[in-house]
Amino acid sequence: MGAEGGRLFEAFLNQQDEEAWQCALAQLEPHLHEVDRTATRIWFHFFPLALARALQEAEDPAALARQLFLEGKYRLADQIDSSHRFLYGHRYWPEVKRALIAYAHRTRAPERMSLADHIREVAAMVAEERRLEPSLTLGITAVAFMTVEQVGLEAFQATPGTIALDPRTLARTPDEVLARRARDDRQRLFYWWKYPDKVWTITFDENDPEATFRLINRQHLTTAAAQDKRPHHLRDPRCVPNEGPIPVQCRSGSCGSCWVGVLGGAEKLSEMEEYERRRLREFGYIETDEPKPIIRLACQARAFGAVSIVIPPWNGVFGRFLRKWRQQQRPMELMGTP
Repeated sequence: MGAEGGRLFEAFLNQQDEEAWQCALAQLEPHLHEVDRTATRIWFHFFPLALARALQEAEDPAALARQLFLEGKYRLADQIDSSHRFLYGHRYWPEVKRALIAYAHRTRAPERMSLADHIREVAAMVAEERRLEPSLTLGITAVAFMTVEQVGLEAFQATPGTIALDPRTLARTPDEVLARRARDDRQRLFYWWKYPDKVWTITFDENDPEATFRLINRQHLTTAAAQDKRPHHLRDPRCVPNEGPIPVQCRSGSCGSCWVGVLGGAEKLSEMEEYERRRLREFGYIETDEPKPIIRLACQARAFGAVSIVIPPWNGVFGRFLRKWRQQQRPMELMGTP
């Protein structure tokens, strides 16, 4: 089939809207390995399909980005091989990418299978190649499918598909990663003397042993992060010099720059209050009634244990815009407008 197969597959993916993806992810989630179950959900919040499509359809994407106060690396096309670095399955990205490209070019009638079944098939191919449980490749394969839908098959094929993980990280088993996320710090005598409260480790990049900061019991994440004086602004220009690794502008939940995903330890964060819930919805990051969701505003969340977070590479204010955009899409879908 070659190029024709690729076009058919890409056309099939372009027909998959948010509802189709929600259905597919709901089918896949019970079969995802625990190590990537939350991470996969976080990735899909970090790179929402509706926002990508709205930008693609805009007459002036740059103007729309300014209107939505988008800052940082919000374009998935600029980070095809790295956006998912916080998934355990990222280590299988080269194989997943090769398998998906080959699958896309040889698939004759993609519409005969559901989106979830296509993802399962490619994940199973990679699992067989690497002699793994398919549950370990399922999340990263779903990410690959969504990446193709957002950036296109040509752009997806154009990047090298390489990863950059040190040998120690690659050697960790899923159980070891889960154990690290669940572990709390031992409270040594020194800390009892220096601090009246317990002190916890907050990890903000599980692939970097230096990517941690200390938090005094029940501090807000941003307050604790600000004690980390390393030059994080050189890594992420959104970071304020001497204010830590979490981008922050206001510390009051007004700007939305401090949103984070919670990979491990969500239960060790304070419950979300109505203000934070409302602000997350207004920013467009998540709409949920969960008391301790996987997406939080770091300036509103207090920790009382060790937590592993992931910092998204961008931020914005687009919740209201996307709600209106979705309403405008529905009449066109009913009329069959592509």
